Amino acid sequence: MKKTTKPIAANNELVIATDASPHNRGAQQAAAIDELARLMPFNANKHKEFGCDNAISPPVGQTLESTSELTSCSTLSESNVSAKTGGGVASLDSVRTDATDQVLTTNQGVAVGDNQNSLKAGLRGPTLLEDFILREKITHFDHERIPERIVHARGSAAHGYFEAYEALTEFTRAAPFAAAGKVTPVFVRFSTVAGERGSVDTARDVRGFAVKFYTDEGNWDLVGNNIPVFFIQDAMKFPDLIHAVKPEPHNGMPQAASAHDTFWDFASLMPETTHTLMWVMSDRGIPRSLRMMQGFGVHTFRLINANGDSHFVKFHWKPKLGTHSLVWDEAVKVAGADSDFHRRDLWDAIEAGEYPEWELGLQIFTEAQAESFSFDVLDATKLIPEELVPVTPVGRMVLNRNPDNFFAETEQVAFCTAHVVPGIDFSNDPLLAGRIHSYLDTQITRLGGANFHEIPINAPLVPIHNNQRDGLHRQAIPRGRVAYEPNSLGGGCPFQAGAAGFVSFPEPVEGDKLRGKPEKFADHYTQATLFYESQTEVEKAHIIGGFRFELSKLTVPAIRERMLASLMNVSVDMATKIAAGLGVSLPENMPKALAITPEVTISPALSLTALPGAGDIRTRKVAILVADGVDGASVMSIQAALTAEGAVACMIAPRLGAVQTADGTLLLATATLENSPSVLFDALVLPDGAKGVALLARYGQTLEFVTNQYRHGKTILALGASKALLEKAGITITLPSGETDPGILQTASVDALDESVSAFFVAVGKHRHPARELDPPLI
Repeated sequence: MKKTTKPIAANNELVIATDASPHNRGAQQAAAIDELARLMPFNANKHKEFGCDNAISPPVGQTLESTSELTSCSTLSESNVSAKTGGGVASLDSVRTDATDQVLTTNQGVAVGDNQNSLKAGLRGPTLLEDFILREKITHFDHERIPERIVHARGSAAHGYFEAYEALTEFTRAAPFAAAGKVTPVFVRFSTVAGERGSVDTARDVRGFAVKFYTDEGNWDLVGNNIPVFFIQDAMKFPDLIHAVKPEPHNGMPQAASAHDTFWDFASLMPETTHTLMWVMSDRGIPRSLRMMQGFGVHTFRLINANGDSHFVKFHWKPKLGTHSLVWDEAVKVAGADSDFHRRDLWDAIEAGEYPEWELGLQIFTEAQAESFSFDVLDATKLIPEELVPVTPVGRMVLNRNPDNFFAETEQVAFCTAHVVPGIDFSNDPLLAGRIHSYLDTQITRLGGANFHEIPINAPLVPIHNNQRDGLHRQAIPRGRVAYEPNSLGGGCPFQAGAAGFVSFPEPVEGDKLRGKPEKFADHYTQATLFYESQTEVEKAHIIGGFRFELSKLTVPAIRERMLASLMNVSVDMATKIAAGLGVSLPENMPKALAITPEVTISPALSLTALPGAGDIRTRKVAILVADGVDGASVMSIQAALTAEGAVACMIAPRLGAVQTADGTLLLATATLENSPSVLFDALVLPDGAKGVALLARYGQTLEFVTNQYRHGKTILALGASKALLEKAGITITLPSGETDPGILQTASVDALDESVSAFFVAVGKHRHPARELDPPLI
């Protein structure tokens, strides 16, 4: 263990080092870290993770030698010591460790030969329970946080039901698909991945989309995300991924964000993360609403029918409301205005009777088809383009009830990928294999023991009969003296179900016992390019902006350059624009482990615009600005029309309470310019009435409100005199292209109000108007 020499405190006095000022040491540390990181322009061992030869003889890990002790310290203030921090039996210094120049070991001190791959029966075979290194690593990781979830801590949930369109008995005996019209209760939890329980809803992140089916043959948990691929290929790397993306351990920053050195250091050295990075940096990473995002099972699963026949399957949830997102500037401001934005949106919609709905679609394919693809379906960083296997709609899910108690239900619900029912089985996806172990293990710690299944929200609808006994928080009181099988004293009960119960698919297994990945896993960039090239020009610009923001926050330039070298393999045009935004030169392409010729180069279904929704305005929040002296008749007419269409109309004034209109009518303002900023609304109505408009114009918040609605692509309806507010904000009805902006509507007279309101509804139904975007923004 390498130790640094520090002054020792005596008599609890604080000793402060004076050899260098904090500013100088900070600059020295930054320079030393950058110098060290530059010594590793890419992961030189990455190409040695594939194939049998490398699995049998794994390489020694790549290491660097630092010339400065500053690269390994947690804090520059560690030289400020006391009796507690500096020395002695009870000091913190006595338990500090330093991994510099040390080999990676297990908790028992055994050197780890391969930290990249789990132990499998053949490169494409199942992961083996014998893998004590994987189990120790995952098990320790699972128990690192108490009591909130290590990942997906920030969540919102609702009850509902799934209704099958038709029987799927040709493919599966799974209970939810047994008959047309069959209804299965569900509980769905949406979440962010990286943030802690008290973090914000609108952080750029992957979103969890977990569905618990309470079937009549037990509980089935479809534990997915709003992105169909994942960062890593093997569960062995999951603790590394999450340790990298979580707040940096020395200072606990940043919260619920990935724009920091440790995450991008990891990502730039693990090129298989690139595909998922493209999704997260796109608009998918900042959804407008939980009700407006897709869900995916991520992994390849199996469907098994009553005859034991198997098909592979991928699961897709598609929202009835369409897929819509925030823009980054909006997401950041929403986080400050309402950290519960998504939670409140879901709750309010269900309370109002506007029940969100998704359609479940399946990609069903054979093993022969899977073998023919240029990619490996066991690789969680890959998707199957819909051009190769179409998505077949099989049912709908409706969320129609909010939880009665957040803790008892949303917080205590326990999902697990191992919770399957007869008719659903696993593939040999090595990431899925780790999750099957990890989720169950995590719940045992998080919920206080092995009896978490007895918590009401987790209990299945069917009765539980087994020989499991005792443990913390046991609720059941089993009758009788028998707790084993086989037995005669209990009449042989409970007895095994035989073929009527869950029977694993008898997949033939062959191959050597080794650590490694199949060769096709080595393609890290083809599908990242597919995703990027399938986006609209506006979406591409947002991806570029996402990378630009994230990489601009890094303090180590070498990591930024390494990431750009990786992105060069996705799109030279994209990487060039990102580099220009960062003010750096383009590096050389990072070496590829494998290059292939894909079957599909553009897939329109990968764009958010592929699911626009019905185009109505139900549940949309519309702000109507009011102040003393506005025209009351037009305001009340629009409010009534919005309410009739299912939108939520909110009157916003400089102060709460009564607002007197020009004709003496009183309106009730339920929100203020101070407590309800623009980003909380989907559209804006500006009132008529010269006196009221003049009063609103006196408030800087009014112009901020109007400006942000414009900048974020929202629809604005300006009545009569409020045209002056647009002019004062510098907003015209002309787009940067010279065309008329369809999202800026004006009416000069009450006679034209009905026509303008109808056009307003159509424009609001488009969600936003990206054609007015400029980078940097015009206004």
